[in-house]
Amino acid sequence: MREGAAALGIALTEKQRGAFARYYALLVEENESAGLTTVVEPSAVQGRHFLESLALAPVLARAGVSLEGASAVDLGSGAGFPGVPLAIATPTLRIALVESHGRRAGFLLRLVNDLGLHPRLRVVNARAEDAARLPEEREQHDIAFARALAPLPVLAELALPFLRVGGVLATIKGSRAREEIASAELALRELGGGAAEVLALPALPGEGASAPSVVLVRKERPTPARYPRRAGIPRRRPLGSRG
Repeated sequence: MREGAAALGIALTEKQRGAFARYYALLVEENESAGLTTVVEPSAVQGRHFLESLALAPVLARAGVSLEGASAVDLGSGAGFPGVPLAIATPTLRIALVESHGRRAGFLLRLVNDLGLHPRLRVVNARAEDAARLPEEREQHDIAFARALAPLPVLAELALPFLRVGGVLATIKGSRAREEIASAELALRELGGGAAEVLALPALPGEGASAPSVVLVRKERPTPARYPRRAGIPRRRPLGSRG
């Protein structure tokens, strides 16, 4: 972790490295009961989960987005990626971890308390469509994170309502990132987003030619009050789709 983080320009303290070690132990301990991840080998967790999460920090910095003192939301947080690793490495970052699955939300609560991250990190056990209607969450955040949650036309409707004007959606995507952007143009315009950008993640240990990238969408206008639609509808009928 120390070497991998250093390669990203992040100097982890001994306390922070200890927090990642404890994070890994809790992840393995509760993985089976909570269905957190299929990746459990130590080096794979460090690379695929911890370091890939931390790699968002330099990408955002290059785009002029600082994590220091920011308010963020991590949608479909699951086992806490990317929000919790970024919070461990950035002591002033505040994050709402939104997770609808009860057992995963329970794991996040235990993790946040065990690592001493409360109250900087809050767990919101709700669907994103419902959480985005809460006054304390709607258009209150500087950054929205999401990883493997939904295609961009759907994700835009789930995420942009959380962002204040000027905020940014940062989502890790694979080789079809540009296809998703093309299919999301109408949704982004409707929801107050600007043009999407594709930025490369820094090289990570063990990556091949198909390394993931980051799609950034800046919020330029308030999201209309009718969005997001009721839970489940954004996935069944994405904005811009036919029918």
